This record gives sequence, structure tokens and C-alpha cells, in this order.
Amino acid sequence: MIVVSDTSVITALLQVGRSELLNELYHVVLIPEAVRDELLPAHPNLPPFFRCESILDASEVRRLLVELDLGEAEAIVLAKECHADVLLMDELEGRRVALREGVPFIGLLGVLVQAKQMGKILSVRELIGELEAVAGFRLSAEIKAVAFRRAGEGE
Repeated sequence: MIVVSDTSVITALLQVGRSELLNELYHVVLIPEAVRDELLPAHPNLPPFFRCESILDASEVRRLLVELDLGEAEAIVLAKECHADVLLMDELEGRRVALREGVPFIGLLGVLVQAKQMGKILSVRELIGELEAVAGFRLSAEIKAVAFRRAGEGE
């Protein structure tokens, strides 16, 4: 499975010390140079399963920069270039562009539900609580309820 990530999913999991979930679920996560550059100031020692890849078509990135920041634009272009199975992205505008560009995506909640379904975590509810407390992760009660139901944790 080829997985590309934007910054936000990685940052949130690094902040709570749970980035290994991405390794357990996907083995290798590709990140473009802009995402690496966004991560390094706060996380100078990224785990080795994050593999930085260069973008081949800079004109595609420039085209997307009118709507997105550099990390989001590069992540979408990298996902297209390597025919990724999924792009990890939380930002609403980035997801809208990914959808338009034909790039399948999931956000952090989708990752957590997958992790629960595969037995990698015991509770989506507990990890979301930790993400909210430590990483400033914010979700509406409705969105959390959907994730809890999908993870088999009720409301």
C-alpha cells in the first residue's frame, strides 16, 4: 500500500508519542519535501518509516498553490505522481482539492478507526481525548460520535 501524508496527521501523532501507528498500519509513509520541512523544526528526529520524496512536476504544485499551502499542494501532487492508495490529510480545503484531483484520502480519525479495527489501539475515544488534551486536536461532538460508532465504541 502506498500512503502519502500531509503534515497535520503526523504532527498530531508525534505530539502524543503515537506516530508508530502509521508504521504499524502502513509500514512506510511518503512525505514530500515541504512536509518534511514543516515537521523538522518541532521534530528534528523523524522516525525512519517517514520517507521523503521529491516532487517531479513543480508546475502542478504551483497550480495548486493558489488554493493550498505548500505542504498540502506537494502532498497532493506526490500522491498523484506515485499513484498512492491514500493521502492522509485533515485540512478541509486540502481534502476538497484532493477530491477534485481524484486523490483518495482519510484524516486522522480514519487512521484511528483503522488502527482500532486492526487491533493496534484499544480505544479511539481514549486516543482522541489524549490528542485533544496534548495536541490541541479539535472535533465536533457529531464527528467524534461517528468515529466512535465506526470503531465499535458506541456514542
